[in-house]
Amino acid sequence: MRTYLSTALIVLLAVLTPLSAIAAWADLEIGDTDRFVSTMAPLASDPAVQNAVAERITDGVMPRIHVGQLQDEVRALLLEAVRSFATTDAFKSAWMTASRAAHDAAQQVLTSGGGNTVTIDLAPVAERVKMQLVTDRVPFANRIPVRHDDITVLRANGLGVWRDVVQGLLEAGVWPAVGTVGVMALAVLLAVRRRYALIGVGLSAAVGAVVLAVAVAMARGTILGNLPNDSDRSAARAIYDVLTGSLRTTSWSVLAAGLVLAAGAWFGDRRRRPPQAPPARAREPAGSRLPGLS
Repeated sequence: MRTYLSTALIVLLAVLTPLSAIAAWADLEIGDTDRFVSTMAPLASDPAVQNAVAERITDGVMPRIHVGQLQDEVRALLLEAVRSFATTDAFKSAWMTASRAAHDAAQQVLTSGGGNTVTIDLAPVAERVKMQLVTDRVPFANRIPVRHDDITVLRANGLGVWRDVVQGLLEAGVWPAVGTVGVMALAVLLAVRRRYALIGVGLSAAVGAVVLAVAVAMARGTILGNLPNDSDRSAARAIYDVLTGSLRTTSWSVLAAGLVLAAGAWFGDRRRRPPQAPPARAREPAGSRLPGLS
């Protein structure tokens, strides 16, 4: 009976491992505003994000400028000026303000079911761009509109089951991770042969890590594939990758730890076993040999 229970818990571990990782991620990354903004901060230096912001702001300006045959030249001038601003500390500050607003939208979409999209509102960025370019006397900078252009990151109607999973796991918080550790310990304690239980726990955790990596990759394809045709996919891809970076790190770490545990239990036990002596040769009774054969 103990063996069956231990085996069932080991199999269950392969399911709990990815679920607990996603639950912890949802609680720490999506549930915590400061952590979310801190995770998003490096994207201010990402070329794909900088280019997407520059293109959006420039496209908002050009309908207000009419210079005939010089339209393309003026657009190139403004685009380069905005790209240059995207490398400054002022842009990083504006990006963090926009990220904080995006976190509120993400929470509504993933937790309360309110809203349909998660976007990065570029109004704070456009305001900083306009101030800086007007100060630098860049031509036509005063015509930059401070409006709510945005970069679409996520559309809720394409999430399907992923939305339900994240909602449930976000409410669970870190408790699934605690339960997973408890299942691991119980599976070993119930086992009759704990060496084999340790091997099973390690391999089951490794399988769960692979499932987690596959789930992150599948969700990435679903989310990016559901974005509008005019969206900035390269920027959305960079945002998704940075937000799920901790999940990918977790999958690799758990995979390595599981394989090391299984290998250690397998080879460690074999190393501790004393070498078995060869069976002693039976001594022949005296006088058993025939005369003349000695």
